[in-house]
Amino acid sequence: MKVVVLAGPESSGKSWLAAELQAHFGGLMVGEYVRHFIDHHQRDTTLADIPAIARGQLAWEDAARAKQPELLILDTHLLTNRLWSQTLFGDYPAWLDSELLARHYDLHLLLSPDDVEWTADGQRCQPELADRQAFYQASLDWMHQHRQPVVVVGGDWEQRRNKAFDAVAHLLASN
Repeated sequence: MKVVVLAGPESSGKSWLAAELQAHFGGLMVGEYVRHFIDHHQRDTTLADIPAIARGQLAWEDAARAKQPELLILDTHLLTNRLWSQTLFGDYPAWLDSELLARHYDLHLLLSPDDVEWTADGQRCQPELADRQAFYQASLDWMHQHRQPVVVVGGDWEQRRNKAFDAVAHLLASN
């Protein structure tokens, strides 16, 4: 099983690209639990919600891993929960670090916020490019610090798709 994670700031195309990857390569895709959480609770999240959101994301990921698909595509993982918690609340549950590092990810596709427009959807809260660039940089810094396999994906929508498809094709060919 190869595990690919889409990471990066909001409105950079993670969910769209995850669906594109699944349509092209097959496999199993896991969505973003926090969207389910917000839709269910119909309120803004708080620091006290982060453990439940993170456990929900892990449960979805673990259920998908148990099915042992050839390709597992994760629309997000705990790094996003960690960084959003830091961004919104100035803190995060420390156990997120150990849980995140205890799991194996074959490839992170880190989407840049540059060259694509921010789109409001009722849950997004970083319309300023500088804020999304800071989130992107924090993601990249964490991946480099923890020696995670990462390919940066930028450009327009077609360039993003092509770069991601090339990276996943290369990963799948490297058995």
